Amino acid sequence: MFGRPPKKSDNSKYYDILGVSKSASADELKKAYRKAAIKNHPDKGGDPEKFKEISQAYEVLSDPEKKEIYDQYGEDALKEGMGGGGGHNPFDIFDSFFGGKPFGGAGSSRGGRRQRRGEDVVHPLKVSLEDLYNGSVKKLSLSRNAICSKCKGKGSKSGATSRCAACQGSGMKISIRHLGPSMIQQMQHVCGDCKGTGETISEKDKCNQCKGNKVVHDKKVLEVHVEKGMMHNQKITFQGEADEAPDTITGDIVFVIQVKDHPKFKRRGDDLFYEHTLTLTEALCGFQFILTHLDGRSLLVKSTPGEIIKPDQFKGIDDEGMPHYQRPFMKGRLFIQFHVDFPDSGSLSPEQCKMLETILPPRPTNHLTDMELDECEETTLLDVNIEEEMRRKQQHQQQQQEAYDEDDEPSGPRVQCAQQ
Repeated sequence: MFGRPPKKSDNSKYYDILGVSKSASADELKKAYRKAAIKNHPDKGGDPEKFKEISQAYEVLSDPEKKEIYDQYGEDALKEGMGGGGGHNPFDIFDSFFGGKPFGGAGSSRGGRRQRRGEDVVHPLKVSLEDLYNGSVKKLSLSRNAICSKCKGKGSKSGATSRCAACQGSGMKISIRHLGPSMIQQMQHVCGDCKGTGETISEKDKCNQCKGNKVVHDKKVLEVHVEKGMMHNQKITFQGEADEAPDTITGDIVFVIQVKDHPKFKRRGDDLFYEHTLTLTEALCGFQFILTHLDGRSLLVKSTPGEIIKPDQFKGIDDEGMPHYQRPFMKGRLFIQFHVDFPDSGSLSPEQCKMLETILPPRPTNHLTDMELDECEETTLLDVNIEEEMRRKQQHQQQQQEAYDEDDEPSGPRVQCAQQ
């Protein structure tokens, strides 16, 4: 076949591109190609040159004859004609590998022509904290455009179209507006006759089902699985379920989780926070209460004998927080913040106060002499709202600053004396 054997060249590059060993099986090659091609496909924002290299590597290594030549003599032998490696359109290889629907779209490119990708449709999905704790399934009915099944997206009975005479097939028209003498304005807009497609269909030839629009309105029910432990703003994607259009890769429908506020529980990562108010007696002498969890379970929460709970103190319970996403058997912690409800002023009689003094720890020793008391000025404690006080003080300071800035501004024009 050859007068002399070709020089050996690099025979490991294609294996490195696909990330497989030289002993990889046909199934391993397919899996490696699928993963790399989807990741680097230009329609998904990948590098076109990298995608071309991946397709060329798979084309050679998946063909037994070309693989044998490549393994023995390397890449240069293929370029010289020993098998013709890398001569196919990389998008044809991709479409044939995935059956013409790489991302769940409406078909492959025709004649090697690249398809544009349709826009994704984003919907907010409002869920409760219970949904994220227990997991749930939401059934949603959505309206979308679907390729007409009768004309298969042609828009016509015969399948033929003609170039739009109004825009000469460009899909856009330019209008000129006169603004004044020697002044004009050019404006570009979508052609109304063909609606930007550049093609027209005669009235007699229009499809009876889609009326020449190539798509029809369709309703579809999607089951959205909200998994345990999902987070606020996390996305759930349905590939290829958005509006369909001819010669277009269908976009995705994306649901964005929006968590509604819960009246009792607050979430921080995988932990839950719960607030509970105790009476002063419960805080000092012990308590117990039933906490109803997000899954309906009743948890008995109680203090240990002799324990005193301080205001705003936190207690934690292991493995009663939120399930970890995709690891629901693992859970965070449940934190309980205790508030203490003190008796109202004046609700205790002098006798009750004296009785409490015999039980509670003694007051700190602070003996004041008559002389010291005579030299002191007596004060009166007032009830205040500290937040309101700070707001008023800040507002007053701001008004003073504005008044100062006004006084600092010059009241009239400055006069300069001319020097003789």
